[in-house]
Amino acid sequence: MFGLDPVLFWFVATALFANFLNGFNGSANSVATMIASRAMRPSRALLLSAVAHFLGPLLSGVAVATAIGSTVLQRNASQLPVVWAALLATLVWSILASLVGVPSSYSHALMGGLTGAALAGYGLAGIKPAGMLRVLVILFTSPLLGIVAGYLLMRLVLFLCRAATPRVNNFFRRAQIVTATALAFSHGSNDAQKTMGLVTMGLLAREVIPTFAVPVWVVMACAASIALGTALGGWRVITTLGRRFYKIRPIHSFTSQLASSAIIFGAGLLGGPVSTSQIVSTTILSVGAAERMNKVRWGVMRQISAAWFVTIPAVAALAALFYLFLEKMV
Repeated sequence: MFGLDPVLFWFVATALFANFLNGFNGSANSVATMIASRAMRPSRALLLSAVAHFLGPLLSGVAVATAIGSTVLQRNASQLPVVWAALLATLVWSILASLVGVPSSYSHALMGGLTGAALAGYGLAGIKPAGMLRVLVILFTSPLLGIVAGYLLMRLVLFLCRAATPRVNNFFRRAQIVTATALAFSHGSNDAQKTMGLVTMGLLAREVIPTFAVPVWVVMACAASIALGTALGGWRVITTLGRRFYKIRPIHSFTSQLASSAIIFGAGLLGGPVSTSQIVSTTILSVGAAERMNKVRWGVMRQISAAWFVTIPAVAALAALFYLFLEKMV
């Protein structure tokens, strides 16, 4: 197939590389607190996370992929130049975020990319308002759930451990093997499915498949690429999440991982694409605040939040430029 269609080959290569970078940056989401709390050595933490990221997309279905691929853009706008432009813009943004060391939202970038490219080529008529609104509502409300869940869960854990001795930290260190695995599994299942959806859109646009149905080889390729990126790890982002908010102890790491994985996994089962970086960052923040408000370095959160708000318009503008180039080439 790819030998007969070099355009499709390079499109899929772009998608898998973007997925790889998502894993590279996203590795921080599942291992940063575990490394910072000294529950596991960095190399072992990244290996564990990579395995979970590989299994997540294989075992969690394609509900998120279907939501991204069939409910956001109109059929006439779901063309290869639009999807490719969105991927290229997301790729550029991910590289910039990695260099700066700021957690980037793959979901926000993709939504901004799809919106910008579709508007450049088809105007408002290229977008499904109900589907786009649903995705944006989920993206912007899930971090609020992270704040609430992290705060309440931390208060509960502190209450249950009010008479515990420092030896309880041994439990929280060991328990992170479970919670970190669950977080990596949920992150891999949610984020890799977004790439699956885009690749399937490209296959449908080139008439390789007759209807929107994610092929098995797409699932395998996306699972492998995000796992490889996770194994290599984005150390600048790991440092940001694991050290710059406050001094993370095992209780903080365990609680934030448990809250984050529950929200991300639940959203994935419902077909809701969420921003893992947002949810993890806000749960780390709220877990620290639940113990003591002045424990958190709020300035770091303001910097990260500013990057999130800039992501959608910036990537949309990039995608529009890429589309103007690609629609003449493809």
